[in-house]
Amino acid sequence: MKIEEALAHCDIPCKIYDPIVIQIAALTVVRIIDIIEEKKLDPSKSEDSAELARLTLEKENQARIVKDETRIIWGDYFKEPQIEAFPDIHSLVHSIMLQGSKCKQSLARENAEKLVDLVNEFSEIFWKTKEVETSRVTAPYPPALEMVVPNLS
Repeated sequence: MKIEEALAHCDIPCKIYDPIVIQIAALTVVRIIDIIEEKKLDPSKSEDSAELARLTLEKENQARIVKDETRIIWGDYFKEPQIEAFPDIHSLVHSIMLQGSKCKQSLARENAEKLVDLVNEFSEIFWKTKEVETSRVTAPYPPALEMVVPNLS
């Protein structure tokens, strides 16, 4: 049997998108910045430049994950009905891209906190498109910032 054409509208099976990866990555950016700052303030902790380079590289990697995974959900999941319901989604995604770049470029905690805020806003919109209520809770691990979770019960 010869298959003439195969069609698909998603890169992955439909309905399994979830912004949790973006949220964890954004929280990780903040946590790594905190670790770097803790090491600077405590002279008993290692000032090893290799460790600082590794932490910085991982911070930048996590910021890239935020950008990549946001683009995937925005580009693959958000279709005309979701965009009509949330017309500011393009602007929000652009803001996440810019903020992710700021986090890669610096060690300013306020940049990373802003990234978490934007990602939380994106997560709330995502879940609203699925008609799933959300709550804001404090992450149970450092940096213990607010995150959006779906109400699954």
